[in-house]
Amino acid sequence: MTPDERQPRRPRWVYAEGDEPDPRFTFANERTFLAWIRTSLGLTAAGVALDSFAAKLPARAREPLAIVLIVLGVACAACGYLRWMTNERALRRGEPLPGLAIGAFLGIGTIAAGLVLFVFVVALR
Repeated sequence: MTPDERQPRRPRWVYAEGDEPDPRFTFANERTFLAWIRTSLGLTAAGVALDSFAAKLPARAREPLAIVLIVLGVACAACGYLRWMTNERALRRGEPLPGLAIGAFLGIGTIAAGLVLFVFVVALR
């Protein structure tokens, strides 16, 4: 039996490495992944809601902001999955966990979208 056949879990490049970590760490890693997914859904829903229900905002502001929020949502989901894989692999190898490279992008993007939306909401009053 080949090593790939003995390891039914996927992605194989994650689970074929190292030793099985303490289940508490694996579950914590999974909960963190689910938090990334919740954040992704929230950003995507905010973009859809902004485009669909913010009729008072001018289209020149509403559409780009909605697109930014939806792109941030997609990036958040992709980042969450990649982080889950790299963290799980690091746990299995006994290595330090990798840093959060995309955190600044997500934070700055969300802050920028919020500030622009704030300016337009205040200007409409």
